[in-house]
Amino acid sequence: MGTRILNKEVIVFLRRCFFLAVFFFPVLANAANAESPMSPDQALQELMAGNQRFVAEKVVHPNQTELHRKDLVEGQKPFAAILGCSDSRVATDLVFDRGLGDLFVARVAGNILDDAVLGSLEYGVGVLKIPLIMVLGHESCGAVKAAIADKPLPGKIESIAKEIRQAIHGDTCDPKDQPTCATKANVHAMVERLKNSQEVIAPLVKSGKLKIVGAFYDLETGKVELTNP
Repeated sequence: MGTRILNKEVIVFLRRCFFLAVFFFPVLANAANAESPMSPDQALQELMAGNQRFVAEKVVHPNQTELHRKDLVEGQKPFAAILGCSDSRVATDLVFDRGLGDLFVARVAGNILDDAVLGSLEYGVGVLKIPLIMVLGHESCGAVKAAIADKPLPGKIESIAKEIRQAIHGDTCDPKDQPTCATKANVHAMVERLKNSQEVIAPLVKSGKLKIVGAFYDLETGKVELTNP
């Protein structure tokens, strides 16, 4: 009886492997061979143009029609990846006036890097051929404020604060401007970590196929300022 159950499990496993080989891997292979229609500089220009429309209240809401939504069923070709904060006031697609399929977004408190976030960005640039990554910090970031307060925090919040403290360690900021300065220092640290991330990201940066920039979002004006162009 045990042998029959084992054989059945093996058969199910092999069927699943066959399904992946036939249907999933070719999709990845085709995506990997495709080239981005934009250069890194063109992608950055397109991203910042969207923010300028947002600030000027001249948004055009591109790529949000029913037809475009249906076109995306077969796959995605975003032109930029954003590593941003989870803060509800920094809704990335709105800030850059973009639509469905335009941006590949990873949002986590304090816009920090862990294995899951890094792996997501590696997929974006390695498989989807995204030519631009922007690390986006913002004014009055609660995660950064908690980190520089240097007080014990409950649950896993402490792990986020610890990552930020390590990132900004050694940076000197004027006490009057400490939250903003620390946020920009954190952005800079994440940009450098991405640039030096081997296997997938660093070789693309070196070849000129990928650009990584840091930026800061002003909550009051809605403007995105490049900090690491």
